[in-house]
Amino acid sequence: MTVLIRILKFTRTLAPYYAGIMLAAVVVTAAGLAVPFITGRATDVISSAVGAASAAGGAASGADSASGGVQTTIASVILLAVALLAVSLIEAGVGNIGGYWGDVMSAKMRTILSTRYFEQLLALPQRYYDNELTGTIVARLNRSISEITNFMKSFSNMFVTLILTTIAVLAISAWYYWPLAVLLAIAYPVYLWLTALTSRRWQRLEGDKNVHVDVASGRFAEVVGQMRVVKSFVSERRELDAFDSRFRATESLTAEQSRHWHRMDALRQGVLHAIFFGLYAIIFVRTVLGFFSLGEMVMLVQLMAMARQPVTSLSWVVDTAQRAIAGSKSYFEVMDLDPAAVDGGGSRPTEADAPSGAPGAPRAPRASAAAASAAADAGAAPPAISFQGVHFGYDDDADVLSDVSFDIAPGERVAFVGESGGGKTTLTNLLMGLYGVRSGAIRVAGAGADLDALRHRIGVVFQEPALFSGTVAENIAYGRPDATREEIEEAARRAAVDGFVQKFERGYDTLIGERGVKLSGGQKQRIAVARAMLKDAPILVLDEATSALDTKSERLVQAGLEALMAGRTTLIIAHRLSTIAEVDRIVTLRDGRIDEIGTPAELAVSGGIYAELLALQASPAASRRKLMREFDVIG
Repeated sequence: MTVLIRILKFTRTLAPYYAGIMLAAVVVTAAGLAVPFITGRATDVISSAVGAASAAGGAASGADSASGGVQTTIASVILLAVALLAVSLIEAGVGNIGGYWGDVMSAKMRTILSTRYFEQLLALPQRYYDNELTGTIVARLNRSISEITNFMKSFSNMFVTLILTTIAVLAISAWYYWPLAVLLAIAYPVYLWLTALTSRRWQRLEGDKNVHVDVASGRFAEVVGQMRVVKSFVSERRELDAFDSRFRATESLTAEQSRHWHRMDALRQGVLHAIFFGLYAIIFVRTVLGFFSLGEMVMLVQLMAMARQPVTSLSWVVDTAQRAIAGSKSYFEVMDLDPAAVDGGGSRPTEADAPSGAPGAPRAPRASAAAASAAADAGAAPPAISFQGVHFGYDDDADVLSDVSFDIAPGERVAFVGESGGGKTTLTNLLMGLYGVRSGAIRVAGAGADLDALRHRIGVVFQEPALFSGTVAENIAYGRPDATREEIEEAARRAAVDGFVQKFERGYDTLIGERGVKLSGGQKQRIAVARAMLKDAPILVLDEATSALDTKSERLVQAGLEALMAGRTTLIIAHRLSTIAEVDRIVTLRDGRIDEIGTPAELAVSGGIYAELLALQASPAASRRKLMREFDVIG
């Protein structure tokens, strides 16, 4: 009942549909209850006529009177037949209207529950997705909401009918002979009690099955999305075996579940049959003794059949309800998540309020004299970006970044260089507010009052281009869906997208498939660059933005990036050395700490990481391979 109440609260806007469905159920129930009375009355009329005819004994003197009585009887039974037709038509018509409302209600409920679920997923922080399989999230949506909506549709259609039928049959039975009502009153709670005993274990097993199905579905989605990797490593059989083992586990659980259910159902049915044997015996015996007429007997037998339906329907209703409860459990587990609690706390970037050169501001370690002088000169205005004593780690792990402090002036280009896993990409994640820092502060000029405002000011080109199914134009305009076609094509030309798109039959309206599967790596990356260009944000993050491009494509895209970076504050992560040489400053990271900050010329002779990377270009092949394994930089 708690689950039902929660679902009703979630879908309170559907109250008119619930009311309409229940009203239709009232009419259908009333029409159904009228049938036993009409058939009972018809039985009495016919039996009386037959008795009268027999009493007449065919005497000539009574022929006219008998003929008149037959005509009257025929007229009466015809009227009763018409009444049966009327209530049957009402039952069918109103029942179908209620069914229509139930279908519409179910569709609207699916929309509400699905939208609320998606809204919650969008509100959850990045940490949630670090620990969840995409396929499991999708499977939970499909399974949980289907089971909830199916139950609510059936429940709303059947609930009023079951309740009203039960109450009416109990009242009518008590009116005619109170022991009938007593036996029925025993049947209902006994059956419900046995059903409750059955459902406890059933629900636990259903939950175990759902875990296997969700894990298998999650892996299924991963495998389909990474099919080239699966095939290249000849892992088809291994993936199939793992998938198969999950569903085979559900087979054994289903077998155990079914044995328990049907064993208990046999007990419930046995108890029910025994009670209804008593009911029918009472009705038949009292009819023989003359307490009930034949019409009353027929009416009461039909009422008992109607009383049996709500009881036996409980089995199906409980089965559907248990599936809904098990499904809603995983649904509400997600809906009950507090984004702030999942996030783990920590501060996000805020508006830059003072230059870090002011008293008390952290100083970057090992900064060159020239860099320090430049920072002092820039001290008259707040930096565009300022990291101040930032510490960060994932979940309960050790710090990935420790005491990171640096400033980036408006319009400055800064490259971040360091060991693989040294925290370069983590810096950009923190800049965009995907995670909160453990301590320290991040200041961003124009950050605004919330994360949406902050992220509107940042354009990103990731190392792995993240595209969506849809057209080329839609992907370029993802950050600016209101952009004109001319603006989209202009950004495409600047990012060297136009050259290959013109070869497509449908041009910018070409569908690129899920995650851009129909495109090469270089083509996807150029679209990602065009997307950042069209967004036209004042802060630009290039996370190995041209690493997937060949030399020719890189030259084309680099020209566009140069134009894009002009006048923008730019962070370049582990870029090619040729690009790093053109930046204003380089920040090197070692073990999550800043090692050096300086211009390319200064760091080239400092003996640090950047100097090692420059030496890599002239080193023997074996040494070059060793260093390239340590650093995410392409020579």
